Amino acid sequence: MTAAVETARVEQAGARREPKDPRESFTAARTPVYIAVGLIALIWVIPAIGLLVSSFRNPQAIRQSGWWMVVTDLFSADTWTLDNYATVLDQGFANAFANSLAVTIPSVAIPITVAAFAAYAFSWMDFPGRTVLFAVVVGLIVVPLQMALIPILQIYNRFDITGTFPGLWLAHTGFGLPLA
Repeated sequence: MTAAVETARVEQAGARREPKDPRESFTAARTPVYIAVGLIALIWVIPAIGLLVSSFRNPQAIRQSGWWMVVTDLFSADTWTLDNYATVLDQGFANAFANSLAVTIPSVAIPITVAAFAAYAFSWMDFPGRTVLFAVVVGLIVVPLQMALIPILQIYNRFDITGTFPGLWLAHTGFGLPLA
């Protein structure tokens, strides 16, 4: 009986298929998924391409034909211009862009820096109240932004930082820190 069991084991082991090579993971079954993802990506990119092409066309060409017709006017000198960019920069976009950078860079850098220190402390340091503090930080994620706006505005008015860059940086830090 033991010989029969051993023979059955050997036959089963021989019948087992070896693990697939990782390079064989691309199969015909996945092809429709890749095609669908590619089509969705293309649909999302087409409007951005249209905006980019239109930004280099003169206003008359934009009014006369769609951006996809640029292929027919590809080498026409009167179709392409940089005047649109000059107009936008002259009308205050440069100042708005500088303000956006002045808000965005610190509003990203400050929470990430603070979060890195906090992550290190929560991961490697043992201190009293660690679990409670971590639960409070995670619990802040569920606080709706609208609930905090009135108290924050009152505090900002008291310290006269309403409408200032430090006020914006603090607000973005406060709301972004639990997620960071």
